[in-house]
Amino acid sequence: MRVHYLQHVPYEPPAAIADWAGERDYELTGTRLHEGETLPSPDEYDLLVVLGGPMGVHDTDEYPWLPAERDLIVRTLETETPVLGICLGAQQVADALGASVYAHDEREVGWFPVETTGAGAHSPLAPLVPEFPAFHWHGDTYEIPAGGTLLARTPTCRSQAFLAADGLALGLQFHLEATRESVGALVDAVDGEPGSGASVQPAAELLAADAPFEDIRAALDAVLDSFVAGVTTP
Repeated sequence: MRVHYLQHVPYEPPAAIADWAGERDYELTGTRLHEGETLPSPDEYDLLVVLGGPMGVHDTDEYPWLPAERDLIVRTLETETPVLGICLGAQQVADALGASVYAHDEREVGWFPVETTGAGAHSPLAPLVPEFPAFHWHGDTYEIPAGGTLLARTPTCRSQAFLAADGLALGLQFHLEATRESVGALVDAVDGEPGSGASVQPAAELLAADAPFEDIRAALDAVLDSFVAGVTTP
């Protein structure tokens, strides 16, 4: 399988997704949009992964590649090639499919459990039912695309995961791909100050010795294996 990721900032890499792909002998390539690299064609990959970033889907003046990325998401799905969107990537997928994306009334930064919906039990999240830990870092949210299904939620933010486009598009607002190194890079990018709010944890808590990095790595493997198995032909 050929896996291609779209990266938006240097400090939000594929992280554990690279390990997942390598352990399965999948070919992994990427486009670093923050370095001005050109978007690929859908025929160059079998799975497209759209990563996170601090920008919003409407910040097109500052980041003119945002609409082009959404166009690529649409063209990818039209070829019946699966797309995984993570955080900003999930918002980009939602917007590309016609759903509203907007600033949430509360930021969510830290380690918070995610609860699956009834539909989550019949989705790539099935191995994680009914609840699992996840790393969060976002201030925007989205509506579920028409014809899509809400798979997971938290008390702070309803739209945590969705499946759309006849099961070809999986959006995850949270980060299962996070590693201690990638979270450290995020913290460094904000000079150690994640911000404040009822659902914002301090940097020390984000990188605590008992932070569940091993748990989310196992969850990532389970979700990606389930998603790939459901959208590829043996």
